[in-house]
Amino acid sequence: MEDVTTPPEPDPAGRRARFGLGALNFFLAATQTGFGPFIPVFLTGLGWNQGDIGFALSLGTIAAIASQLPAGALVDFIAAKRKLTAAALALTGASALLFALWPRPGAGFVAQIWAAQILHAVAASALTPAIAALTLAVCGHEGFSTQLGTNARYASIGAAGAAALLGGFAHFHSERAVFVVTGALVLPAIAALALLRPARVAVSIDHPALLPPAVRRARVGPPWRIFFTLHLHVFAIVVVLFQLANAAMLPLALGRLAQTGQAGGFVVSASVIVPQMVVAATSPWLGRMAQRVGRRPLLLIGIAALPLRGLLFATLPGAPALIGFEVLDGISGAVFGIMLPLIAADLTRDNGYLNLAIGALSLAVSIGATISTSLAGWIFVVAGAPAAFLALAAAGAAAWATILVAMPETRPAPRAGLAAAD
Repeated sequence: MEDVTTPPEPDPAGRRARFGLGALNFFLAATQTGFGPFIPVFLTGLGWNQGDIGFALSLGTIAAIASQLPAGALVDFIAAKRKLTAAALALTGASALLFALWPRPGAGFVAQIWAAQILHAVAASALTPAIAALTLAVCGHEGFSTQLGTNARYASIGAAGAAALLGGFAHFHSERAVFVVTGALVLPAIAALALLRPARVAVSIDHPALLPPAVRRARVGPPWRIFFTLHLHVFAIVVVLFQLANAAMLPLALGRLAQTGQAGGFVVSASVIVPQMVVAATSPWLGRMAQRVGRRPLLLIGIAALPLRGLLFATLPGAPALIGFEVLDGISGAVFGIMLPLIAADLTRDNGYLNLAIGALSLAVSIGATISTSLAGWIFVVAGAPAAFLALAAAGAAAWATILVAMPETRPAPRAGLAAAD
């Protein structure tokens, strides 16, 4: 049997595997940081105009939308989750090196950047469900929420640390050096996978996603069964509305400050670091509380921070206020980051197609974010910044109301494990 289909493991192998998950999430988040605002800065320095940069970024968005469902289905279909994760990390590193190597004018380099964007998007689509699958294999469904909180803490620390590290390389060396370092950060992430080799122990399996793929298909039927789960559709609507409200909020706030010359480097850095600090501080606690009090109460609290943040942005402009409001971004981001894979696991407890469900919800994330940036930008131009923030706040309020009215508690009652098959 391949690693991820083996049931959850006891200590000391369990401690080793949990440390490996932490290291994997730390270095993966650090790697992904290199694909953020550094790309447009790098391409601008090479003489690209905003239209060409926007097209390259859009290619990545389109590739991400197109690959979410296939990537989730692939993770469900393949037993070798660690090997798949290593391959996706290698593609991420190759994407970073395509930015860094042979930067030259001409059609060849344009195609190189387009390929890098597509490779990165496809790899990222596979990494999200793959890491969820590895996490479930290490701790089981009962310990899934707690470990997701720990994963989020390591990821936030990795992202914040990488922002400082990569910013230093960009300042003292060049933007090109950022992508060399980003590619190098993939290596310790791949090395961390070696710590996830579980012990061979005879314990129960408490989620059918842990069954071998062939056994799962024989027991529960084809993957498309998940799309008959009503509350998965309800939660997907919540996800779209959440991202519609959230994705454009900080860029819009920074854009408004830039118009008055207040969006300096310190403000931009602080707007990223503050929510990451909140996520790092609160995520383990949120993971534990999700198992104790349920998913729905925390989801209501976390999403309530989103419309409040929009209202504050609409009424209190200014750099100090923006930095303070980003605490709310950290709260909503911490809750949402844990709840997406956790609720997907809850809703697939009868069929086991966890990773396809995560792929479907990740598609909802991409759709919501795409609508958010386009819609908010249009409202900003037509009616001004306050109207744009109020529209985003209304979308957040709609997400909260959808949970209140139509989303039940999904935390399952404890039950006996599933018999493992050879």
